Amino acid sequence: MKLDRYELKAGKNLTVFEFISDGPRGQISKLIQFTPTNYKDLYNLAFGDKHTETGQIDDSVISNNGDSERVLATVVATVYAFTDKYPEAWIYATGSTKARTRLYRMGISKYLEDAKKDFVIFGQVHNEWEAFVVGLDCEAFVVKRKNRKFEL
Repeated sequence: MKLDRYELKAGKNLTVFEFISDGPRGQISKLIQFTPTNYKDLYNLAFGDKHTETGQIDDSVISNNGDSERVLATVVATVYAFTDKYPEAWIYATGSTKARTRLYRMGISKYLEDAKKDFVIFGQVHNEWEAFVVGLDCEAFVVKRKNRKFEL
């Protein structure tokens, strides 16, 4: 899967990434963060605009910068980088709104066959996890990089 993506800046532990979205609304700083949860090897993926005053992720802003596919490809690149460093990690993601979750689902669906070469992907439906398939109306997603220790 060779999609155009933005250049990334990464923290030394590869848990925080930053990039600049460049489009009709100008240059917008974006942040991606992988945060450990209370479950072993499960990380939450947080993504959004970098708040100009706090420097924190603001996932409530709608940037509408005309580059959503490039932005999503950039987020996917961080998932590859993170799972290269932490191969046992499971990554949990959901949108801050139903519309954003739908956008993520559409992106996963569009590139599902390519993604399944490297990841196992599950969708959460009514608090149950199912193997992700196109058309599955998910509330959240969890992915794990395929490796020799784990195959589905």
